[in-house]
Amino acid sequence: MSTHLILLAAGEGSRMLSDRPKVLHEIGGAPLFAHALASASGLEGFRVIVVGHGGDAVRKAAEAMEEDIVVVEQTERLGTAHAVTVAAGALADAGGDTLLLYGDTPFIRPGTIEAMQAARGRGADVVFLGFEAADPARYGRMVMQGDILLKIVEFKDASEAERAITLCNSGVVLASTDTLLRLAGSVGNDNAAGEYYLTDIAELARAEGLRVEAVTCDEDETLGINTRADLAAAEAVFQAAKRAEMLEMGVTLVAPDTVHFAHDTHIGRDALVEPFVVFGPGVTVETGATIRAFSHLEGCHVSGGAIVGPYARLRPGAEIANNAHIGNFVEIKNSEVGEGAKVNHLSYIGDAGIGARTNIGAGTITCNYDGVFKHRTEVGEGVFIGSNTMLVAPVTVGDHAMTATGSVVTMNVPAGDLAVARSRQVNKAGFARRFFDKLRAAKAAQQQKG
Repeated sequence: MSTHLILLAAGEGSRMLSDRPKVLHEIGGAPLFAHALASASGLEGFRVIVVGHGGDAVRKAAEAMEEDIVVVEQTERLGTAHAVTVAAGALADAGGDTLLLYGDTPFIRPGTIEAMQAARGRGADVVFLGFEAADPARYGRMVMQGDILLKIVEFKDASEAERAITLCNSGVVLASTDTLLRLAGSVGNDNAAGEYYLTDIAELARAEGLRVEAVTCDEDETLGINTRADLAAAEAVFQAAKRAEMLEMGVTLVAPDTVHFAHDTHIGRDALVEPFVVFGPGVTVETGATIRAFSHLEGCHVSGGAIVGPYARLRPGAEIANNAHIGNFVEIKNSEVGEGAKVNHLSYIGDAGIGARTNIGAGTITCNYDGVFKHRTEVGEGVFIGSNTMLVAPVTVGDHAMTATGSVVTMNVPAGDLAVARSRQVNKAGFARRFFDKLRAAKAAQQQKG
């Protein structure tokens, strides 16, 4: 039986004090709602996102991630039950079950969803997700009778006795699609906030004789993002979990608390990551590679035995082959660096292919941009590029060729050739002494006038 997903992502998030929709703020380099989608990635069914504030931007981000997402707009934000009714058209006659998640609650674990599905399998008609709160604050309270959930009471509407309950509602719910949509459509707004609360379906379901249960999870899973402080706290939770995962997988982190990962960082066992390294989205580091301190990597692939850094920057499209070396203050973008090649000092390699065992001298730049178009540089195998060489693309340097230090290479260099592209040095006898004597005299005359 299919389980569909409704993801609520319509909130304005006014407490974030941001022009961006709340669910587009990022943890680990991915929007908040993407983490919620990932939690439900094991479900086989339709995926419906309900958007509101900044809906076009959320729609664009969602559709860029997955082709099979249906996005619907909640033009009036009248509460969670109302949001479910907005999604109803996309799930008409869908059958199966439907799970409701929230775009600003990124840490629900797949195992928790499986526990809710197990409760459905044991006979529960509606399953809510709750948690024991260290500080219940203004959460909705779950009123239980044994295994049965009697009702959920919002804080504003709760009695003193109900406010003393520490079992709180996360908002996550699972039911058959027909049941969820029918009950959501029956919810009224006779409450302190005048909103249509989805939590009311607990009582409505019991009035129909349906079995309503609660599954619990750790409070950390239910962390919702409402403020910048919440966002920072969530990032810290994510990073701690990712660091622990890397250590468990056999990655050496010299100073774990200083390394920052993206949601999709993949690192092989026996790789070494030194302090203060930042991994942006889309990075894979293979077994046995070394990422040295203060490096920044994004959208790149580092093969086994390669050494990157310190103070290196790998940008999207950088492909570093086995045992290659990328040294200090080197930037690589949209380029392949071949096996055993070295780019060790103060260089920029963009839109280029660097052959195996080639040595790129300090200060080398591939001049790849003419102000309108990007152009490609191809450097063969076993090439020696002299320090401070400018490779003006498009240009090709053949296998086992050389460029002289300080050359500006504008023409192809055949295999085995030496390219010298610089002016001949001229020494002017005594010029420096006469020149500085003249300047010092002018300065002294100026000071006397002052």
